[in-house]
Amino acid sequence: MRFASHRDIARAVERGVRRAQLPIAYSAGFTPHPKISYAGAAPTGTASEAEYLELSLTAECVVSEVRDQLNAALPDGIDVIDVTEEAGSLGAAVFEASQWEAVLPGVGLAAAAAAVETFLATESVEVERLTSKGIRRMDARAAVVEMRADWRATDAPNAGYAILRMVVRHVTPAVRPDDILSALRRVAGLVPSSPPLVTRLAQGPLATVAAAAGPAGQQAPAGASESWASHVAAPQPLGQGAAQEHVETTRPEAPSAQVADAVPASAYDQLLRGAAGSLRAHAPGSLTGDSPDARNRAERSAPE
Repeated sequence: MRFASHRDIARAVERGVRRAQLPIAYSAGFTPHPKISYAGAAPTGTASEAEYLELSLTAECVVSEVRDQLNAALPDGIDVIDVTEEAGSLGAAVFEASQWEAVLPGVGLAAAAAAVETFLATESVEVERLTSKGIRRMDARAAVVEMRADWRATDAPNAGYAILRMVVRHVTPAVRPDDILSALRRVAGLVPSSPPLVTRLAQGPLATVAAAAGPAGQQAPAGASESWASHVAAPQPLGQGAAQEHVETTRPEAPSAQVADAVPASAYDQLLRGAAGSLRAHAPGSLTGDSPDARNRAERSAPE
């Protein structure tokens, strides 16, 4: 699933919601779509264990049942870890940084540690990335808050490979893990034997993500405050375990005065049916009248 784009993931989630028969809310207008919101999508080619989405429902549901129904309906590789009831919108959540893990095939721990030391000692490392708007240049070093080299046990998958663990700020333009790996190749000559396996482990407020990353060597870039964590607001962290602090139900959106009591279960139910629906039943009556053209159209439309 790491090679699926954000649109592919969104399409799979939308289909999973329909298969799970959740009472999802739909937008108004000529093209209703399910009210599903996402935050901080991972770049294509990276895996993630910390993606967040918001579902707006029209009926009260038990959060554990929502999680189980989604997991049964979603394809392999997309798993719902936790479901919580939130009073506010996902747009109000704070996503300041992400914690990444990169497995470096063919790179030893000593070489990875030396590359990390060289990278952290550099004040600025500019890299370029080709985008739809042309070449973008960014400072990969300024976005890295923490970085360290680690080693995986011999009995674990990918044993014998060095692992980079890093906390990266969400800046504009966005600095991706592949930008940081390009910077490591540029300043320290770090070149894995095959493409690294990159996984996002957490995202949220900077202080929360840094605390979840555990002890690290050097931290913020040169010139930043050493006590940066004490100056960052720490809202309620999102993620696993948060459900214990919420009521075990999800509440529907506040109904509008213009919305009918019976809310359709899908966008298809909100549209006119056509030949078998009420539009066909009322069509002949609208053609009656004294006009010859109207009578001719009525005769042509009458069934034989």
